[in-house]
Amino acid sequence: MAVNKIHDEFRAVDMSTGWEVPAGYPKGIQQKILSGGLDEENRRGSRSRLLRFEPGEFTTKPFVHEYWEEVFLVSGDLTVGNDENGQGGESFKPFTYACRPPGAFHGPFKSETGCVLFELHYFDPV
Repeated sequence: MAVNKIHDEFRAVDMSTGWEVPAGYPKGIQQKILSGGLDEENRRGSRSRLLRFEPGEFTTKPFVHEYWEEVFLVSGDLTVGNDENGQGGESFKPFTYACRPPGAFHGPFKSETGCVLFELHYFDPV
């Protein structure tokens, strides 16, 4: 399958609109799709998105999915591996990166001050 993204030269990204809560996430975590789309049921596609956490927001369970994921922490702080009450874990600062293959358990996540992540999701073969 060809990459499902359009040719899109540099453009301003409106950071004030177009955000939505991804399925299964708390309302204080929102995504903004920049390009593409992911069809998880048919294991096809790719997408680029921003994911932002409001200050103090956290997830309570690890994530696992069947696509590749690359994550770059653009701003704020992100803690990985907190418990169900948002306690503990390892904190990371901006300009850190993760690459996860399909089936890798990761998280839960929290942010003390809020954060913005840039993420790439895709199925193999690309």
